[in-house]
Amino acid sequence: MNLSHKQAIELGDAVSNTPKSEIDVFVFPPACFVTELAAKNSINVGAQNAHPKVSGAYTGEVSVHQWAELNVKALLIGHSERRMYFGESNEFLKEKVDAALSVNVQPFFCCGEPLEVREAGTHIAFVKNQLEESVFHLPASEFEKIVIAYEPIWAIGTGLTASVEQAEEMHAAIRSWITEKYGNATAEKISILYGGSCNPGNAQALFACPNVDGGLIGGASLKYEDFAVLIDPKTWNI
Repeated sequence: MNLSHKQAIELGDAVSNTPKSEIDVFVFPPACFVTELAAKNSINVGAQNAHPKVSGAYTGEVSVHQWAELNVKALLIGHSERRMYFGESNEFLKEKVDAALSVNVQPFFCCGEPLEVREAGTHIAFVKNQLEESVFHLPASEFEKIVIAYEPIWAIGTGLTASVEQAEEMHAAIRSWITEKYGNATAEKISILYGGSCNPGNAQALFACPNVDGGLIGGASLKYEDFAVLIDPKTWNI
């Protein structure tokens, strides 16, 4: 929930005009700016939230079916803030995943553990359960359409920092679960993004990890000079 209309459009235009042929870039603006940015054919625009029902008495909500009509290509599902502040359960997120896929909107499914789970040493099982209850019900043909984003919630806005080793550990675990469930071919097709305060200072080290395929960028996406570094192929050593 950041930026004014003017700032959002200027940022969207700057990202749209940045050469990025070797990098897939999606932007997820606040809902009030989505349609204007989605009208620009040179930028992939997603929504931060949607309701899984096609329609109904859900005042204040926008259905994923409505977003699909407006050229919205992707949907964030399970973001840590939706889970924490709005109480979205794994079952409800499963409904969102199914609804998005039904209208060819690509789910960007977020998973990750809070500090108390990390400190208890149960973070691996915690994240696996999130995936099992929300996305592992899908057949391989549908599962291959999603993107997974790992958010170590304890490392976002807390002053704590996840190490490159901690990021790779979880990404490798996620990849291994996908392999167990769907096979190696499917596991290799899935992009697993890192969403723990990725910025120009740590991006190269994170992107060099074997199982980190990209970033779910928060604060660093609000300033074009920072975001431009992250979507530059040189940052990825391409």
